[in-house]
Amino acid sequence: MALTLHFDARVSDDERRARLYRGEVFVYSPCASTRALCSFAADLIRDALEPYDPQLAQHHLPVERFAAILAELKPRFIHHPESKRLIRAVLAEFGCDPERTYFDVPRLRTSTSGGYLTSGIAYAFHPHRDTWYSAAMCQLNWWLPVFELREDNGFALHPRYWVQPLRNGSREYNYAEWNRTSRFIAASQIGRDDRKQPRPEEEVDSSGEIRPLCPPGGTVLFSGAQLHSSVTNTSGRTRFSIDFRTVHLDDAARGNGAPNLDSSCTGTALGDFLRCSDLAHLPEGLIEAHDRGFGR
Repeated sequence: MALTLHFDARVSDDERRARLYRGEVFVYSPCASTRALCSFAADLIRDALEPYDPQLAQHHLPVERFAAILAELKPRFIHHPESKRLIRAVLAEFGCDPERTYFDVPRLRTSTSGGYLTSGIAYAFHPHRDTWYSAAMCQLNWWLPVFELREDNGFALHPRYWVQPLRNGSREYNYAEWNRTSRFIAASQIGRDDRKQPRPEEEVDSSGEIRPLCPPGGTVLFSGAQLHSSVTNTSGRTRFSIDFRTVHLDDAARGNGAPNLDSSCTGTALGDFLRCSDLAHLPEGLIEAHDRGFGR
């Protein structure tokens, strides 16, 4: 399948969402709000890993120490009030309606080089759709590199699978159960990761993959139904990136979104989402409807 990439496209949020639900991808240059978000993350990262260059610290620290630092750093960024404020500023600059756009807390991701740490707190994501993980079909993913990105330490999109189902283990995944048993043990998973996650159950053809490269503070925006994966990091440098997700109230209520080709998980992640205007949760009845499978 041909993948349509939009660069710095000037379209309304309504049109952008409609195109994203058709499998198109938007890439944006850094702007004031995304620079501020990545700068805030970079300051936290440098403070946590000083005196080392954050991208080279893995070469100076035992892997257990590196994992312990990440176990403190990542929740600090995720739950910091400034992170939420900055995300709201990003969405405002991108023209999202603050009364109808909901976001989840941003994640700080790391991809170490040479297999140094690829499990648990620095999990190297296999090819997956977020919709295998109980994401709503209207979920959109926002991805931003904190430091300079390279083709050998970023992430990949696999566009052929937008129209091609992939046999996978999502039938065994439930979001509530994951939160209860697996999310909070990530830091202990060093060397191997025993947490059960939805994986492809057939070989993934990566020959047509696309690796979007943008400068720090640039943004890649794509549907949560897009198959994507971490690139095997051979750069010699740790990659730090931010991602967060959004849903639009009207799309969630009407069942709008990307087509569901192969996701058979249960539960919903919508309970994590907060309204831009006042940080209120989505209506409880809507969350319960999606928990029962609405929109799939």
